[in-house]
Amino acid sequence: MASYHKAYNMLMVSIANREGFIKVVGEVGTGKTMLCRKVLNSLEENPDTYITAYIANPVLSPKGLFLAFAEELSIDVNSDVGHHSLLKRITKVLMTHAAEGRQVILFIDEAHAMPEKTLEALRLLTNLETEQSKLFQVVLFAQPELDEMLRGKSLRQLLQRISFSYKLEALDRDGVERYVSHRLATAGYNGPAIFSGAALNDLYTASGGTPRIVNVLCHKALMVAFGRGERNVDREHVRKAIEDTEGVELPKTSMTLMSAAGIFVGLAGVALAIYLLNFYLQN
Repeated sequence: MASYHKAYNMLMVSIANREGFIKVVGEVGTGKTMLCRKVLNSLEENPDTYITAYIANPVLSPKGLFLAFAEELSIDVNSDVGHHSLLKRITKVLMTHAAEGRQVILFIDEAHAMPEKTLEALRLLTNLETEQSKLFQVVLFAQPELDEMLRGKSLRQLLQRISFSYKLEALDRDGVERYVSHRLATAGYNGPAIFSGAALNDLYTASGGTPRIVNVLCHKALMVAFGRGERNVDREHVRKAIEDTEGVELPKTSMTLMSAAGIFVGLAGVALAIYLLNFYLQN
């Protein structure tokens, strides 16, 4: 997963350099949340240096966002607190962390779901700064819809604030094979390859290289093989997994070729049987 590792390295370097806004975009199932969690876990190993805040559901009003941020910073406030008082409480805590050498990073998952007013309020909140640097950084994880929103006139100032941006790409065919091997190794398997080349070809074609779909299909294909008492996963097992998964299918051309190949093999077998029968009758 070269794209995933590049994104992780970009995030860690950007955070260390105290960049302002950072954006990671990817289609559904490409591993955005997994990447977010990995970065969070890495930063939380250094609590004296980094203070992390994580908002998983950003469908909030501007005040709702500030309240969620305050909660992540362990600020005890009532929901009916005034906007000005809330902002003062947040600023005070951020100033304290900055004075003590700690860096605050706000991670927002599913950022494409944020209302435009809330995104603009977030931009205004990041105006808080000392003479040396901003009081906190923002890392946005989102689907490509966020890019469309940022191209709008009302959010052009936020777009200009984004220092680094990365797009998570789907896996290619070799990437799918490496990903499957990695997942098996993580699960504790260290034997010979389980998935045949043909099975991996169909996994890649049906999933489009999306890790989440690869996970689902692999799990089901392994269950099919296990149910039949077989130790290896071949094309037939993957096809059963594909048939059992809504919204996932092989292109009709692939299915037609596979069916034609099956018919050809069957006819060849019949022809061979007839030939052998005639041979023995003549002798």
